[in-house]
Amino acid sequence: MLDMFLDTLQQGLIYGLVVLGIYLSFRILNYADLSVDGTLPLGAAVAASMIIAGFNPWMATLIATIAGALAGLFTGFLHTKFNINPLLTGILTMTGLYSVNLLIMGRANLPLLGQKVIFTTPLAIEERTFTISFLLILITLTIGFLYWFLETEVGLALRATGNNQKMITCLGVNTDNMKLLGLALSNAMVSLSGALLSQYQGYADVGIGIGTIIGGLASLIIGEVLLSNGNILRDLVAVALGSVIYRLVIAIVLRMGLPPNMLKLMTTFIVIAALAAPNLKEKFMIKRGYRSYVNS
Repeated sequence: MLDMFLDTLQQGLIYGLVVLGIYLSFRILNYADLSVDGTLPLGAAVAASMIIAGFNPWMATLIATIAGALAGLFTGFLHTKFNINPLLTGILTMTGLYSVNLLIMGRANLPLLGQKVIFTTPLAIEERTFTISFLLILITLTIGFLYWFLETEVGLALRATGNNQKMITCLGVNTDNMKLLGLALSNAMVSLSGALLSQYQGYADVGIGIGTIIGGLASLIIGEVLLSNGNILRDLVAVALGSVIYRLVIAIVLRMGLPPNMLKLMTTFIVIAALAAPNLKEKFMIKRGYRSYVNS
């Protein structure tokens, strides 16, 4: 049971970067970005290909992160320069990246067996201990950076763009630039997660990103429902923890005997339930209040 929890913790922390990226685009920027299904395997493909080519894994991970930022810029460019619907821009980028990822890897699956990766333990440190410590430090630094950034003048402009675009435009802020910046940061984090995931699992796969947006939304909503209170720092911590909780739920359900091919369906139901819960609760309270009024 402990092994299951520790393995789940590692996966949850890696995917926590994805959830933070989705939080930035969906909640802060109010942009429905579906390109994350393509930028996650993009990060994995770039990192794995560079490591196999002999590059330092840290350099490979950095380049993979930059590649994700460029993909996010492309998504934003389609929207801001050609006025294409946000949903369509994400779909177009995601679809195009499928072929790009295949070109980068040269095949659908690229193993990293025997290669030195970021999680290769230095000295005599136990591998799992090193991995968890590294991921905890990374997720903490990421949350700290995002909190600091969102409190800066540029960060406040980014938040205002998602909250009230017309108002912030009247104040002289270029909302197109804010969208480009937000999408670049969001997809950079998602691609970084993909680079780490490929090194953690020992392979990169072109289909590794399928359903990323659904799992990310499920983690985001779980974190918000359980821990969020509207404070930016607490929200960031909440969505990161939501990723761990979501992965733990998945692991427990699989341990109970759920067929792996039913995972996506279960995730879909989790998201539907989480999204519908506030609306159903509101209707229930209104109906209950109406009945109380009639009875009185």
